[in-house]
Amino acid sequence: MSITTHSYGTTKHGEKVDLFRLENKRGTLVEIINYGATITSILTHDREGTLSDIVLGFDDIAGYESADNPYFGATCGRFANRLKKGSFTLNGTSYQLAKNDGENALHGGLRGFDKQIWEAQVNADTLILKRVSPDGEEGYPGNLLVEVTFQLTEENDLRIDYQAETDQPTFINLTNHSYFNLAGGGTIRDHHIQIHADHYTLVDETAIPTGELRAVEGTEMDLRCSLAIGTHIDQVQGLGYDHNYCLNQTDGSLTIAAQVIDPSSGRTLTCLTTEPGVQFYSGNFLNSFIGKAGNIYAKQNGFCLETQHFPDSPNQPSFPSTQLNPSDRYTQTCVYRFGIEK
Repeated sequence: MSITTHSYGTTKHGEKVDLFRLENKRGTLVEIINYGATITSILTHDREGTLSDIVLGFDDIAGYESADNPYFGATCGRFANRLKKGSFTLNGTSYQLAKNDGENALHGGLRGFDKQIWEAQVNADTLILKRVSPDGEEGYPGNLLVEVTFQLTEENDLRIDYQAETDQPTFINLTNHSYFNLAGGGTIRDHHIQIHADHYTLVDETAIPTGELRAVEGTEMDLRCSLAIGTHIDQVQGLGYDHNYCLNQTDGSLTIAAQVIDPSSGRTLTCLTTEPGVQFYSGNFLNSFIGKAGNIYAKQNGFCLETQHFPDSPNQPSFPSTQLNPSDRYTQTCVYRFGIEK
């Protein structure tokens, strides 16, 4: 597996952006920029041997900096997903964050990890991206040292390892926000998905968890057996799937969370994680975005599998804790495994 480095231009603030191209002997190719630790391209083969890009994104840094960017391929933090009213209490102290999703905070705030330049290091077949999130950034306490490692294996696994340490108690929840389309374009309603979860976090009208872990059995949320994404999507609360599934794994081992197949191309995606949850998002808010090569991304033209802890965990005592203390190290792993169904 090889990694090459290329210039990707400069930000509107004059910061240099680099692109790192990871390629294995099968010809699978992944491109990542150090702006937002963002995956910009993933090229895989279909059953006929045709290589196509299977993630949504933009052609240049201006697109990723634009206000319209819906977190294409980005590393989200310091706290991915939503926090109710943009606030939490930690050890008796209340913290107010920016409200960038109605009355709630989303994906780290106005200038979260997705909008930062990361320090890059190439170590043999591994890309390491690091940054220090200073105490008070976006309202979060503690100086947080974060490291995200990307590795493309010869077995067609894109492995993402996360680590973080803090000098004060804080909350952390990281994820990758790639939008996949295994057909290389068009709707994802015909993709077949299976998620290994008996429950999901029920949410209110603002997509904040109520605290209830509701059983999927007998509902439109039941994806335990593989079925087309479009089968029940129009009956799902809101505009489609945008819910955290509580995975059946409980021991923190790396296990399969979800599997997706595109029958037309034969491409498959298996998502593995050590996290307790995966946010399945069916691209409901894609609204005629102009993306790569002038392609128009419309509603449900891409899906996300965001492996993470549950949304609003700091305000939900019954959820798995996302608190990180100075004596601890935050770690998690996500693997996106690419394959072909003959």
